[in-house]
Amino acid sequence: MAKATNTELIELLGEKFGEQLFDVTEPYGFLTFSTHKDKVIEVLSFLKDNGKINFNFLTDITAVHYPEKGQIAVVYHLHSMVSGIRARLKVFLHENDPRIASATVLWNGANWMERETYDFFGVKFEGHPDLRRILNMDDLGVHPMLKQYPLEDPNRVDKKDEYFGR
Repeated sequence: MAKATNTELIELLGEKFGEQLFDVTEPYGFLTFSTHKDKVIEVLSFLKDNGKINFNFLTDITAVHYPEKGQIAVVYHLHSMVSGIRARLKVFLHENDPRIASATVLWNGANWMERETYDFFGVKFEGHPDLRRILNMDDLGVHPMLKQYPLEDPNRVDKKDEYFGR
């Protein structure tokens, strides 16, 4: 099978989903687009099961926190080994209620990726078979990758200029 192109994939997705997909870009040739959280499983299922593109490999699920927008983006990286194309799907959630459907119904490998995303960002994947922390302690009361915590202790005195003659 010939290698698929981003243009072909955009046309195929546009025919099926139209306005439900937005923010379509190609940074460094990597097709990136967004959808709404209620459409994510439908879009992922189409990408996986469509015979023309066949995104048979879920490379990664992660998240990005945008505190200035009050949002968390859940990011899915997909790879079609048959068509030789990759894509990135983003779904933006409100940071106060980060809930989204689990992709474990499509890929068993999504299990640990979703647990890691929950552990570090607090995203709750509804329908996940075993959503619990995977790397951090169970009693850790925070999600460490959220950008609501200062990078350094503001009370540190070892970095003050007066101690270095400045």
